[in-house]
Amino acid sequence: MNQSKTLLWVAVITALVVVGGGAFFLVSGSDVGDPVPVVKDDMPRYETGDLVVAIDIDPGTARVGDNKLMIEVRDKDGNPVTGIEVGAYAQMPAMGTMAAMRAPADLKEMEAGRYEGSVDLTMRGEWPLTVEIKDPRRGDMRLQFDLATDREGLTIAAGGTPVGGAAMAMDDANVITIDNRRRQMIGVQTGEATHRDLVQSIRAVGEITFDERLLSQVTLKFDGYIGDLLANYVGAEITKNQVLFTVYSPELLAAQQEYLETRKRRPSAGAENGLLRAARQRLALWDMSASEIRALEQRGAPQDYIAIHAPRSGTLIARNITDGSAARMGQTLLTIADLSRVWIEAEVFEADLELVRVGMSASVTLPYLPGRTYTATVEYVYPYLDEQSRTGRIRLSLDNSNGELKPDMYAEVSLKAELGHRLSVPEEAIIVAGESRVVFVDLGSGRLKPVWIKAGRNAQGFVEVLDGLSLGDSVVTSGNFLIAAETRLKTAIEQW
Repeated sequence: MNQSKTLLWVAVITALVVVGGGAFFLVSGSDVGDPVPVVKDDMPRYETGDLVVAIDIDPGTARVGDNKLMIEVRDKDGNPVTGIEVGAYAQMPAMGTMAAMRAPADLKEMEAGRYEGSVDLTMRGEWPLTVEIKDPRRGDMRLQFDLATDREGLTIAAGGTPVGGAAMAMDDANVITIDNRRRQMIGVQTGEATHRDLVQSIRAVGEITFDERLLSQVTLKFDGYIGDLLANYVGAEITKNQVLFTVYSPELLAAQQEYLETRKRRPSAGAENGLLRAARQRLALWDMSASEIRALEQRGAPQDYIAIHAPRSGTLIARNITDGSAARMGQTLLTIADLSRVWIEAEVFEADLELVRVGMSASVTLPYLPGRTYTATVEYVYPYLDEQSRTGRIRLSLDNSNGELKPDMYAEVSLKAELGHRLSVPEEAIIVAGESRVVFVDLGSGRLKPVWIKAGRNAQGFVEVLDGLSLGDSVVTSGNFLIAAETRLKTAIEQW
């Protein structure tokens, strides 16, 4: 009976070897009647560099617990590759406060080019699988697969191309694949790289100041003493030519007397020589008006206290004298400001300063007057920076005929700088990776490719793209970070 069973087994094995059909058996042990282990020869194969890697998992649908992993590495001619190191691990990405979990595969080389091990998945979910091959002759290679419990099979995500499929371009080495089911779970949305008329908003903080062109300072050209001070408090409204104060000066008194004596010594009543003209000019230069000089001529006697008149209408904003105080030649005694027009001096960040131009319109709001918006124009951009704050100053001018705007008030200035017709993508599409900026380009058929771009300015929720994308490229705008976590793109990006 045993001899009959043995002959039957030999016949079956012979038939299978002859028929083939893509499977073969290995017989182990000295007893022909021992169990015959089956080795699969129909595993999916992927090309990566100069190698062909076959990989499969048992059971075909991964489960919580141990899962058998089988890997076979051959060259393009089908020969087993030896002298290499093969490692593999599955890793569930970090989620919220839960740290990433790694499940290494304890691979052992069963025969030349063939490795087997097990992966212990501790919970249900996505477990992206990474296979690392260290080949001293061909260089290191990495393949990434989508693996999840309760989902059948392995799907290549990056690093390889299915045998018989389209060859992967060199710059597509980091392309990943996300199936429709997971795209929906992640909430992937896309936008388009297109030309837009970008307008950048520039916000600046400033304060209201006096229009320096409408300031007047009252000084004397001689030493003297103040008599009656009529403009005697800061804030007083001043009218042009009104008397501000009277002043006594020995020099001015002597100049008046000299003028009268010169008039008496003239040859005739209607004649006027050079000395007389010089004496009159001296009085005029010392701020005596023509009417005061005529009054002096009529009196025939000098006046002790001479009136000083206002050079312009406005508001008295500074007073440095009192009744009876001494006044030095050149000393600023009073300052008058015309507040019918004021300046706004605002600080603009250095990065935005190049966009500000003279003539740009601006909107001005003040906390003092909520709900009110004033329209102003940039009149001047100062040609220097504040070294501490790294800001530049700009100057705007506003009408203030009703007196609502008061110097030293804070003001918020909003400007709109037109950047022109620029290639741009939504802000949400860009991931900051160290000094780099990365977007995911949707290549179709579930394939996504990380692309490094050179970004320009932000405007209206979009980012200018200076290099890296072309018109019409579709980029991921939602789910970027989950895509990176799901597919472990940190291993493919130098600075993430």
